[in-house]
Amino acid sequence: MTGGPAAKAAGLLLAAALLTIALVLAPRASHAEIFEAHEFALPNGLTVVVVPNHLSPVVVQAVVYKAGAADGLPGKNGIAHFLEHLMFKGTETLAPGQFSRDVDKRGGSDNAYTSQDVTVYHQEIAKEHLELIMRMEADRMVNLRLTDAIVLPERDVVLQERGERIDNQSGARLGEAVDAVLYRNHPYRLPVIGWRHEMEAYTTEDALDFYQRFYAPNNAVLVVGGDVTVEEVRRLAEKHFAPIPKGETVTRQRLQEPPPSALRRVALSDERVRQPHLIRSYLAPNHRNATGNEGYALTVLSEILTGGTAGRLYLRMVIEQQSALGIDTGYDGGAHDIGRFNFYGTPRQGGDLAALEQEIDRQIAILLKDGVTGQELADAKRRLQIATVKARDSVSGPVFMVAEALGKGRTLADMQAWPERIAAVTAADVLQAATQVFQPENSVTGTLLPRPAQEASQP
Repeated sequence: MTGGPAAKAAGLLLAAALLTIALVLAPRASHAEIFEAHEFALPNGLTVVVVPNHLSPVVVQAVVYKAGAADGLPGKNGIAHFLEHLMFKGTETLAPGQFSRDVDKRGGSDNAYTSQDVTVYHQEIAKEHLELIMRMEADRMVNLRLTDAIVLPERDVVLQERGERIDNQSGARLGEAVDAVLYRNHPYRLPVIGWRHEMEAYTTEDALDFYQRFYAPNNAVLVVGGDVTVEEVRRLAEKHFAPIPKGETVTRQRLQEPPPSALRRVALSDERVRQPHLIRSYLAPNHRNATGNEGYALTVLSEILTGGTAGRLYLRMVIEQQSALGIDTGYDGGAHDIGRFNFYGTPRQGGDLAALEQEIDRQIAILLKDGVTGQELADAKRRLQIATVKARDSVSGPVFMVAEALGKGRTLADMQAWPERIAAVTAADVLQAATQVFQPENSVTGTLLPRPAQEASQP
């Protein structure tokens, strides 16, 4: 139950791109025309955000801990994901698996996922059961009970998960290779799930050390959305979370990335690959450390390049030239420390991956020379603004947007300003941001190619 699709894919480039799309569509959190949100804090430091949505009698709850894979000790970088699994193994009052069973038999769903920066536990259930899920979530924040008999079999589970999701998936292995080269010093270079040889050595003490260090109310955010009021959530939060003692103040201390100095490439071939693929990742400012409108300009740029069927690259490479089966971009500005801008390309069947890469380079050169047109800018802004309006009809979407943003160091005020900052982006802003980011030394290009089976069998 702990390893749903979102959790198992965490850390992979595709999952990062999809998560980025959701984050850049995050609307103003407290304006009623987008979605309503109210924030308060408990005396123990727990931040609580309520996002009312009375369209259906359901609630969504998410608890996000400001601790992810990048917060693990050296040699233990995957321990955050391992602990995520173990959080379903019971407390003094809950038997192993009882949390999920109690949610399931009431028609609800629950799961969790880990990323480089956060770990998120979430449930969706009928509103009358909100107290149940809040009580159980508060319980496991402080009362998790682990023994070797529980931990060691689950270690085998996450090892099997790594085999299925990464070791046996050539695209995932390419993503790991790109990350390992893109970040030379920062822990984002390490996989969320962990390296196999380190996972094999995880102990009960490793999991408990991470739990005791990071799992405390003052290092967490509780977000509740759906058919609730602020008063209801406040009463239940004060009843179940407020008695939990405040933990020690945690300051994220991560190795910093040196200035990039050289273009880098990685290549992977595998006999199981049927279609070549390319990933190019550029280091980029994130929303927390960007200067001025850089992050929002990169959001708009990604929409201009590959926004649906109207994007510049899609029109040129998929429709007009028919050189690509697929082309996409994604700006990940939500990461706590470092942003990135990604290109993803797949040539048509029988097509040339090198030619596709050359066309991407050509389009980047045209962009840096001529910039973007006023019409492209206006159309991209309009598509992004429409997406923010659509987001208000979702119960779970705003909950996850708020949880992710606050868990990674952003604020509700920052989210509230999103439409205005998108609206303020100019063509000059886009060109300046692109010029800063699309430098060869900022990038890693990864290629995935088929390999004949007979070649693969050779030592």
